[in-house]
Amino acid sequence: MTHAISRRARWVAGGALVACVAAVTPASAAAPAVTCTSAKAGLAAKLKKDITNSLANRKGTIAVGLYDRTTNTTCTLRSSSAYDSASVVKVTVLATLLWDAKKHNRFLTATETKLAEAMITKSDNDSTSKLWRQLGMTKIKGFLTAAKMTQTKPGADGYWGLTQITVTDEQKLLKLVTAKNAVLSDNSRAYILKLMGKVVSSQRWGTPSGVPSGVSVAVKNGWLSRSTHGWRVHSVGAFKGGGHDYMITVLTHGNSTMNYGIATIQGVAKVIHKDLKAS
Repeated sequence: MTHAISRRARWVAGGALVACVAAVTPASAAAPAVTCTSAKAGLAAKLKKDITNSLANRKGTIAVGLYDRTTNTTCTLRSSSAYDSASVVKVTVLATLLWDAKKHNRFLTATETKLAEAMITKSDNDSTSKLWRQLGMTKIKGFLTAAKMTQTKPGADGYWGLTQITVTDEQKLLKLVTAKNAVLSDNSRAYILKLMGKVVSSQRWGTPSGVPSGVSVAVKNGWLSRSTHGWRVHSVGAFKGGGHDYMITVLTHGNSTMNYGIATIQGVAKVIHKDLKAS
């Protein structure tokens, strides 16, 4: 992946890409607080305290989303702040492909299946570029409209890694993938979760960190370094088992290294898994 990262960093650095910076919360703004609500007594206060503490000494700009269906628990931090998507957008690309195939009452071709598998399980960039070009902006925007992902702005000129994403929209997507709905068929949802469950071991960091045994994991991560805001490091995950059915999104930028961003995400994930397991 390092080769792919450096290659992507090169093409990213060379483009006219300053426009996306305006969406970022300025560093001088007062730091927003984690907010949590829950139907389970005491859980919201515990999560708010533990997530806040996990981020207390972390540099960078961090956005967090948690939703647990079982306890009707939601936590958010910077839920509408925009981030360059990096490879997290690949779940949206796959969902768009499946949504469009369903509309035309067809199965994926052998080629599409091969590209989709490489895109999600290995985070293969060439496969993603092929599917992004095949779908085109009309279909991608069509899916975003159907999914009510109104805060997501697809990257221009084929730069899918510069799609602007927010915690709110990533959580909407994870909700669609993990429960029956009119946008994605049950087969499509099962396929997305299957591929996210087969991500190669070297890319299973992030939101799965600290997940209790017996809880299923579906994950997709993204990482990208640019001259502004350092490393973007993101992780989205869906988890089911142990009496819970939940999804976590953590988006970060302003990281000095990729590993620093990973450590920030994993600090958040560990306390969420722990608090839900104890509830």
